[in-house]
Amino acid sequence: MEPLVIAKFGGSALGVDGVKIPIIIDRIRELKKKSKIICVFSAPLTNYEGKNMSMTDVAIRISKNYASSNPVDIDILKTVYLEISNRYLSNPGRLNFESELERFNKTVLISLKQVAENRRFVDVSRSRILAYSGEIVISSLMDYILKSNGIKSSSVNMNEWPIVTDDNFEAASFLLDESKNQMDSLIRLVKENDVLCIGGFIGKTVDGLETTYERGGSDRSAADLGILLSSQFNVILDFEKDNSVLSADPKIVSKNLHNVKTLSYNEAKLAGMFGMKILDPIAIKDIDDHDLNLIILVTNISNPSNYTQILKHLSDDEHETEAKIKIVTGKKNCAIVRMESIAASHIAALFEKQRQYHDFIKLSPYKKDNLEMTRFLFLDGDYVKRHEKVFRSFYSKVEMVYGRGVVTLIGDSMWKIPKIVSDTSSIVSQQDINILNIDAQEETSRILILVEDQNVEEVIRSIHSKGSIIN
Repeated sequence: MEPLVIAKFGGSALGVDGVKIPIIIDRIRELKKKSKIICVFSAPLTNYEGKNMSMTDVAIRISKNYASSNPVDIDILKTVYLEISNRYLSNPGRLNFESELERFNKTVLISLKQVAENRRFVDVSRSRILAYSGEIVISSLMDYILKSNGIKSSSVNMNEWPIVTDDNFEAASFLLDESKNQMDSLIRLVKENDVLCIGGFIGKTVDGLETTYERGGSDRSAADLGILLSSQFNVILDFEKDNSVLSADPKIVSKNLHNVKTLSYNEAKLAGMFGMKILDPIAIKDIDDHDLNLIILVTNISNPSNYTQILKHLSDDEHETEAKIKIVTGKKNCAIVRMESIAASHIAALFEKQRQYHDFIKLSPYKKDNLEMTRFLFLDGDYVKRHEKVFRSFYSKVEMVYGRGVVTLIGDSMWKIPKIVSDTSSIVSQQDINILNIDAQEETSRILILVEDQNVEEVIRSIHSKGSIIN
């Protein structure tokens, strides 16, 4: 089959107000020497109210003001793209793009008016505002920029949108069979061009209404395009970032970081769940759920020879050449929920069905008053706070504890390390940090260390500093 690279470029790859776009152009030139390319773009970054943030976050802030009957200036939803086009485009490309931008902005204005009238920033109005002030716009603009640099390119418009989802507008689920019915235009565009630009994060319902994935959904867009096209092309997913995968978050650990050369799907999914910004774990889950074994690369865009390869399963040789523990990571603002095990089984089934929420872990059970009790670790404490009534409806005596943090060691082969749990406990205890719980399970390739929220970063640093444990 013909090779196809699906390359995802996030907001950090684009840079603030598109300052890194020349790097992306160089990278695309290199990639297209060997393969057709679909470029999936996230919304760019900009400076708003004194902070660098995604245009998605800017649009959300503006829209929430409109929903609160507090209309604010929305010029930034256009000016960011005008500045980028002025920097990288000349006529007639710039004029053609500006004409498209006017159409996009008109859709945003109509949707903001609906938000103000209904006092609700929800459903299709929300999706349209985010799409036509973010990913749809930047993918169109990048198409013009690539063309102006002599690259045979096109972009996907919403009339030909290939990613079909259910009608959960704010946390949509990918529908493969329905998407296959829309893929003829996608295949034609891929075959007719060297590069195809498409916005991430955005889907559409069967009847053509815009939807969005959850935050981080551009990763899922790339994965779902890979799923959709895997029967027609030899697909490689390439996530272009500031670095390949490291053994810890460089914002937390500054010394002795090393590049991780290979990860299994399981390792990458766990790392994403527990705080490493590798890629959205639901993107990997989508691929896994469709029983595919797509090669995934996480590439340092400035040094493409430095990359991490993510495979469904690693060979014995690949396991042996890598560290037994590959990553130490952690997450703050977690919550512990305790309830009787029978009730817990029912609520776990409910959460499993809600694909938009997957970040919870069932910890080891315990006995209380002759009842078996189950503990859930939720990786988003705010989610638990918003749904306390749901928990109580399943078990009136449920206990919810907030302000918890979790640190995890990740590696499919770490069970081979003698005394790994006791050694890890000893390292943390030497820092005078109170371990609230350790949960180790061989089959999930991870050790969880529960601590107070404020101790997460110190625990990560202390464990990572022990080379005998990590390397």
